[in-house]
Amino acid sequence: MATVNVDKLSLKDLVDLEAKVQKAIAAARDRERTELKKKVADLAETHGFSVAELFGATRGRGASKGKSVGVAKYANPENKSDTWTGRGRKPNWLVERLKKGAKLADFAI
Repeated sequence: MATVNVDKLSLKDLVDLEAKVQKAIAAARDRERTELKKKVADLAETHGFSVAELFGATRGRGASKGKSVGVAKYANPENKSDTWTGRGRKPNWLVERLKKGAKLADFAI
């Protein structure tokens, strides 16, 4: 591996080098991620499982894209189609009623 004396490089050369290093790091991570996925899949297969069986059918990081978050636990008494699972931000209809003194349990399905 060639050694680079960064003390003698110009600012432009250092910025160019930084960009190249960042690309190389990203490529190395992708390679290692792919290799690790293959190893995990092979190991699971040798024991009679699929990766999806062991870890669920995730879509990678931020796996919530297109995925249901669960069953509704709370409903708006005035409009039963307004529901909330109890995850994430509370819906406005619920926030308003809680401010007026209602209890969360009052809206349980």
